Amino acid sequence: MKYAEMAISVSDLNQYIKNKIADDEYLNNILVKGEISNFKNHYTGHMYFTLKDENSLIKCIMFKSYAQKLNFMPKDGMKVFIFGGVSVFERDGIYQIYVKAMEEDGLGDLYTKYQELKTKLEEQGLFEQEHKMLIPKMPRIIGVLTSQTGSVIKDIINVSTRRNPNVVIRLFPVPVQGEGAAEKIAEGIEYMNRNKLADVLILARGGGSLEDLWPFNEEIVAKSIYNSEIPIISAVGHETDFTISDFVADLRAPTPSAAAELAVPDIYEVKQKIISYQNRLRMSLIKKVQIMKLRYEKTISSFVFKEPTRRIQENYIRIDNQVKKLENIIQTKQQKEKVRYANLVSKLDAYSPLKTLARGYSITQKEGKLIKTKEQLNAGDIVELKFYDGNVEAEIK
Repeated sequence: MKYAEMAISVSDLNQYIKNKIADDEYLNNILVKGEISNFKNHYTGHMYFTLKDENSLIKCIMFKSYAQKLNFMPKDGMKVFIFGGVSVFERDGIYQIYVKAMEEDGLGDLYTKYQELKTKLEEQGLFEQEHKMLIPKMPRIIGVLTSQTGSVIKDIINVSTRRNPNVVIRLFPVPVQGEGAAEKIAEGIEYMNRNKLADVLILARGGGSLEDLWPFNEEIVAKSIYNSEIPIISAVGHETDFTISDFVADLRAPTPSAAAELAVPDIYEVKQKIISYQNRLRMSLIKKVQIMKLRYEKTISSFVFKEPTRRIQENYIRIDNQVKKLENIIQTKQQKEKVRYANLVSKLDAYSPLKTLARGYSITQKEGKLIKTKEQLNAGDIVELKFYDGNVEAEIK
């Protein structure tokens, strides 16, 4: 009973500490420099992160009203100056900096190293789209490189087996952070390729700081992914986290669970598609048969099949008509030519010299030339006189 009267509640203690800190003017307006880690840009617009140096770290929060004033987007590994006040979050009993302003102080060493390697590998062509392989439509074996403990492998198994109970998950356990992790990951990729142990590989781990994800930013891992003959899906960290592995891999997934969904088709959806295709094919065949039946009935009802000789007879009639027409044309032409011939003969007869000679005229020629005037003749000339019934010679006196 004595202790009950003396003791205070946890809430009272946290409230007391909060008030003590609030009374300290130095802590209410403090300028701190450090490196950002575990940065989270919440959908509400608030920013949560940790500020650290070589020896310590402190949690920070920047509310939306202040975050909107930033002219840059904070990232893990970025060195910054922050201005704000220290206070206690009573519910959890932790103290943190409530940030009011932030300015860049250059990039952290890891982030600089990340950018340098990214630029180097990009120039070498490791990120080129043309090198990336397609993920198999219906893989039988899914290879997973991740830690054998934790929620990542459980999530992948749950999602994969739910989508297709017949799929085989083949885990190759590797450390996903810490010293030597990058080498183990690279060895795992090479081992799975060498022994052809999977149709597609998922390289996965949960979220974390830039340091936690660093093995997936190592060149040895990037080269192993690039040289892999098995398609690789990179699912490292959260949706906002990007590693070198994401850029080299054949496909990036925002989370390990999403990677399982991308790798394993939903067998029930596949079955429904097959059923849908079967129904569409069946309906197409029925429609095709109906169309062919109508065409058949129309063809059978055609007069060609009802009266097969009718068209031949019609053609005979058409030929007879053409022959008659041709005969009429020839006859008409002959009549016209006969009349024309008679006219020409009549004209020729009318203009014939023989007709003139028959009426008592003659033609006088000298040395084969026609004599038309008396001036053409001289006394003693021998001329030839042409009569209706013959020729005679005469001498001009």
